[in-house]
Amino acid sequence: MATNSYPPGTVLMRPTLDALARNWWLILLRGIMAIIFGVLTFVWPGLTLFTLVIFYGAFALLDGIFALVAAVTKGAPAPRWWLAIVGILGIGAGVVTLLWPGITGLVLLYFIAGWAIASGVFEIIGAFRLRKEIEDEWLLIAIGVLSILFGVVVLANPGAGALGLAFAIGGFAIAYGLILIAFSLRLKKHAAVKI
Repeated sequence: MATNSYPPGTVLMRPTLDALARNWWLILLRGIMAIIFGVLTFVWPGLTLFTLVIFYGAFALLDGIFALVAAVTKGAPAPRWWLAIVGILGIGAGVVTLLWPGITGLVLLYFIAGWAIASGVFEIIGAFRLRKEIEDEWLLIAIGVLSILFGVVVLANPGAGALGLAFAIGGFAIAYGLILIAFSLRLKKHAAVKI
């Protein structure tokens, strides 16, 4: 974990954190979008499976795009491959879901669970890469753990039904969005200090 006990005038080299901090607003957008998606699943509890599939596909696609853009924007020398993988997974999940919205509920369930677990693993890897550069890397770890737990719960309860699935996805999306927003605001603080 980073500390702030350096002598005045010390310049710290934190390329990964600096690169993420410049794009804090993309992570904020991911969080806002996740919360909107989550709220929509609760506002329309009578969602059909088809509507849920379309919502999920749009959410995964946009989340993936924002993550990928955050990974490659501002071409800093720091490797942000873990964020790029999260983006590619999200885009892939969104595209597949939107191209084949008629897939069975069980296949969709396994697909959503797999995306959540894989994304969670790479979020945790990203947190460990940042642990020496930022004080609140636990937020990124929390995002990863939440994603993995969500994926495991979905896999463990495949017969929960469309309404149960909608509420589980909605709750996950809101919690995921809140943690992403907290992380992005932490990155914004770092970006402000760098100016």
